[in-house]
Amino acid sequence: MLGIRSSLRSAAALLPAAASSQPCVRLSSGSQQEHRTFYEFRTYSIQPHLNAAFLKLTNEKIHLRTAHSQLIGYWSVEYGGLNKVFHIWKYDSYSQRAAVRAALSQDPIWLKDYVSVAIPMLVSQDNEVTYLVPWSHLQSPPQEGGVFELSSHMMRPGGPAVWGNAFQAAVTSHDAPGYGKLLGAFHSECGRLNTVHALWWFQSADQRAEVRHRSHSDARVVSAVRSCVGHLSSQENKLMFPCSFSPMK
Repeated sequence: MLGIRSSLRSAAALLPAAASSQPCVRLSSGSQQEHRTFYEFRTYSIQPHLNAAFLKLTNEKIHLRTAHSQLIGYWSVEYGGLNKVFHIWKYDSYSQRAAVRAALSQDPIWLKDYVSVAIPMLVSQDNEVTYLVPWSHLQSPPQEGGVFELSSHMMRPGGPAVWGNAFQAAVTSHDAPGYGKLLGAFHSECGRLNTVHALWWFQSADQRAEVRHRSHSDARVVSAVRSCVGHLSSQENKLMFPCSFSPMK
């Protein structure tokens, strides 16, 4: 028994030296956010027979909402989910968003002319807080019109430190002449965690289809995607057309 205790004490004495030789482990999972600006993704599902009425109402009353904060874009989903709208709002901070929501709740015209009419038209609402990834910047489409794609990638837990470089390589391999135009890449903060979104622009749905077929035989793209797919849990996308009142269109 004494021999065992002596051996344990000797082993314990060696632990600090052994531990000090180990590499320092960073608790952060990727590049730190350098600013407070975030983008709220909102998706509304509309009762099918009221889809046109909802879009007409929003077109007429959206100015009441944009008087409070900045709307980036507002789209009607065409493929990947029917009778849905998707919109992006920009906020400088959580406190600014809280102030905006408080002001809206006290705006009698907004509540009477829009909220009270629009809410009964909806089936559900969903939102997500996202940040632009460090290497991405929000851009405008090369021209008005075309079709937008929101490609959402649910990555395996671990964060950008694990899959960030692979995702960047896969996305940027498609952002090249003759392919789509990347308008922004976003990382979820509240909502579906470990999710990254890429917002794309194409001249048309047919041009997007041609690009997809071409990418399958592009060794550069295939290699980048193969390196990323091992980190991928699932993915989904939607093709959208901008509403007439959308700032991004």
